[in-house]
Order: sequence, then structure tokens, then C-alpha cells
Amino acid sequence: MADQTSAEDGSPPAITRGQIAAAVMGNALEFYDFTTYSLFAVQIGNVFFPEQTSFVKLMFSLLTFAVGFVARPVGAVVLGAYGDRAGRKPAMLISFTMMGLGILGLVLTPGYATIGAAAPVLLVVCRLIQGFALGGEVGPTTAFLIEAAPLKRRALIGSWQSASQGIASLFGASIGLAMTQFASPHFVEAYGWRIAFGLGAIVLPFGFYLRRALPETLHRGEAVSDLHPTARGPFSHARPILLGLAMIMSFTTSTYVLLYMTTYASQTLHMSPFDSFGASVANGFSSVAFALLGGYLADRYGRKPVMITARTLFMLAVFPAFLLMVRNHNAVTVIAATGILAAFSSTSVGVALVALTESLRKDVRSSGLAIVYAIGVTVFGGLAQPLVTWVMKVTGNPMAPAFYLVFTAAVGITAMAFLRETRPEPIVGARALIETG
Repeated sequence: MADQTSAEDGSPPAITRGQIAAAVMGNALEFYDFTTYSLFAVQIGNVFFPEQTSFVKLMFSLLTFAVGFVARPVGAVVLGAYGDRAGRKPAMLISFTMMGLGILGLVLTPGYATIGAAAPVLLVVCRLIQGFALGGEVGPTTAFLIEAAPLKRRALIGSWQSASQGIASLFGASIGLAMTQFASPHFVEAYGWRIAFGLGAIVLPFGFYLRRALPETLHRGEAVSDLHPTARGPFSHARPILLGLAMIMSFTTSTYVLLYMTTYASQTLHMSPFDSFGASVANGFSSVAFALLGGYLADRYGRKPVMITARTLFMLAVFPAFLLMVRNHNAVTVIAATGILAAFSSTSVGVALVALTESLRKDVRSSGLAIVYAIGVTVFGGLAQPLVTWVMKVTGNPMAPAFYLVFTAAVGITAMAFLRETRPEPIVGARALIETG
């Protein structure tokens, strides 16, 4: 209780680096899983949909990837609400456990050659479990980080949520890069992608142990059961939620299109697997470094200036980056362009997530953020990769991802402009927020 009070009034809390790591570990592991699937989409398509053409196999694989997003809103509603009712910690433990079940199931599922049509069915089931877990992960963990952080470092600590995604992407891409360099294509298709998923599952027992030791940042004394009915529920804050949905649409499309760069480089630009995975390594490095830089700058200069400036620079850089990649078709251009786009995008992503979390009342913070995040990621992030793949196939235009990114970036910038500035105000309780309007 004392730790939470100190965090809310701005004095240094007792949060440790280990607690930060425990909070973001689930998000990192779940994103590692989604990243790894994206990186090995071609190989997974060959294993589970072998009787189709190359394009159809890739589309089926990417659509199965998108199926995992369908369960996110359900997980967000169930686990997000549980996090607001029972506490952040128990919700984080449940999501982490379910994520482990989904990953292990994916690793152990035989291919189509072994069990026939049951293979893609089991693959979809595993993806649904993983999607449910991830839908309920972001809300409670981000709420925990914001509530436990000291006031003057809240954006930096909250940005670890976004940085953890970059770490996962970097780790997954590095494994993929090593496999393409030292293993045969047959080995990668038969065993390599399973090994990559299995390496992520190794941290499951350690993560569960660390999460069990986390302090709780939501206490019974902060309940709002006596508030007027219109002041309850995650959608009682319509303005930040609608603006947040537009912001999430913007940064989730950039996140998943940048994750797609390995497939884009190999399938559209016809580059070697080694060079293609290099793009994802660049994406991971930039995502980690610039997400934390964005958090640091947002603590000093405010949330809105940082996220709007970075997202505008990203939008301006998209067309030149894709034009150079399409024209040059070489590793240096693809790696540099991906790294620059990831740098601008990541600088705004972590800050935007922090600003949205700060805009929500504490009693609906977990569920509100989880639901909005899940809907935005499901509708726009989950469909980003199959959509751009299909559009490029139909139009024959390799610039299709650039048009999508520019449009969503413009929508995100507009939403950020209308979101209120949340620095350096402390997070207020539900009753105080209503009393002050």
C-alpha cells in the first residue's frame, strides 16, 4: 500500500528493475511468439498447407496469423475487467499461463503430412489461445507500470512495454538470421521454426515465478462501487477511448508492417533469406533504443510534442524509404530503411501508450486500455500483413504497404493532436476525477 501511495504522489516508489522486467516479460514473450510466426510465415505455410500454391500457402499462413487477433477483444474484456476487479497481478498471472499453453501447443503440433487436416485446425486453436492471452496482457501490465512508476519517470518506465516488443523482435530475428546462415532450408522448415518457438517457452517458469512476487497496485480502498452508474465502466471516457483507438490503429499498422519486412524482402523484392532477416534485426534494434528514448523525452518535454513529432517524421519518411527499397533491391537499403522507419515509429508508440493509459481512470484503466488496444490491433494490426500481401498481388504494386502506412499515420497524428497532455499531472482516482471534472 505504501509503495502505491508513493508512486501516485510522485515520490520515489519501491519498484525495482526486476519488477519492471517481470511486468514486461509477458508482453515480450507474447510478442516474440507473434514476431516469430511472422518471420517464419513461409515455412509454417509449407508445413500446414502443403497442397496449395506458394501464394495461397503464404496467404493461409498469414490469415492463420490474423486468427490470433480475433480472440484478443475477448481476452481484453475478460482479463482486463478481472484486472480492474481482482487486481493487476492475478490478471497478469492468468494471461502468462495461457500464453505458455498456446506456445507449447504450437511447438508440439504435427504438420499436415503427419495428421492431415487436423494440423491446421490445431494451429488455429493455439493461435486463438495466444490471442486471448495477449488481449488480456497489455491492459493490466501497462496499468501496473504506470501506477508503480515515480511521477517524473512514468513515460520512461511505461515505454519499457513498447521496448519489450522490440527486444522480442530483435531476439526472434536474430534466431531467424542464425538459422538461415547455418542451417539448410529443409531443416528450417522441418525443425527450425519449432526450435525458435521453443526457445521462447524456456522463460515461462522464470516469468511466472517473478510475476508471483510483484506487488499489487490496485487496492480495495480504490473501488468505485458507489459512483453514479454513468461514471462506471471502461467506456465512460468516450473521448480518450476514441482517440486512443485511432492512435492504436496508427502504431499497430506500422508495427506489423515493419515486422512483415522479412517476408516483403524475400517474397516481393526477391532477396536472400539472410538479407531479409537482416531487416528484422534492424527493426528490433531501433524499436528498443528509440522506444526508451521517446519515453525519456516525453518525461522532459511532454507526451504530445514527442509522439506527434516522431509520427510526423515517420509519415514523411515512408514513401522515400519504400521507393529506395523497390529501386535498389539490396540489403543495405532494406536494413537502413527499416531501421529508420522503426526508429521514428517506436519513438511515438511507447509514449502514445503511456498517454492513453494516463488518460483513463484507475478503476477502468486495465479493462479500458485492454479493450481499446485489442480492438485496434485486431482490426488493423492483424489484417495488415495479409492485406498488403493481397493488394500487392492484385495490383502488382510493391509500394502498397507505403500507402497504408501513410494513411494510418495521418489518422494517428490527428488523434494525438486532440488528446490532452498528461504530463506532469499525477494519476487521479476515480472520485477525484469526477469531483474536478
